[in-house]
Amino acid sequence: MQSLSNRAKILEKKPMTLAERAYLPAIFQGLSITLRHFFMKKATIRYPEETRPFSPVFRGLHVLKRDEQGRERCTACGLCAVACPAEAITMVAGERKKGEQNLYREEKYAVSYEINMLRCIFCGLCEEACPKAAVYLQADKMAPPRFERDEFIYGKDRLVEPVSPDTRSKRGIQLTPEQADKLRGQLQTA
Repeated sequence: MQSLSNRAKILEKKPMTLAERAYLPAIFQGLSITLRHFFMKKATIRYPEETRPFSPVFRGLHVLKRDEQGRERCTACGLCAVACPAEAITMVAGERKKGEQNLYREEKYAVSYEINMLRCIFCGLCEEACPKAAVYLQADKMAPPRFERDEFIYGKDRLVEPVSPDTRSKRGIQLTPEQADKLRGQLQTA
């Protein structure tokens, strides 16, 4: 059959030399590549001991923020759960009881707030949807590895920010040292 372009190239099969038949050039070429890579800079790091620098727009572990008086900001409006494309957030709302004004900011609060980290895609839409600035994705922490599936469902015990102003997240509404001292004084008097 004749080709349409008439540009057929006829290749001649040359007989192999003794060295080529012994595959020695191919073996030495492979060894040279191996030796070259042996002395190159390693691409991997020793993860738990060393960490790579995070991007400025990195979205890591979730945190439920507190206000200046140490009360939970979340009012269980459900906008974060609705905005989540992976449907990783579930919550149960409840009414604040008498005497709990120092714990919760509004009359309604989240009795149960859970994020399934296996479903979460860390898109940050929950952070953008929250009208009370209660949900933040920390720029300095990642979800740690776990061995059991149920350990990836984070409840309020893991998500709510600590009451102590000194141990709060580096991202979001950051307190100055003066504000932290003022808040510490208010918490001690309460």
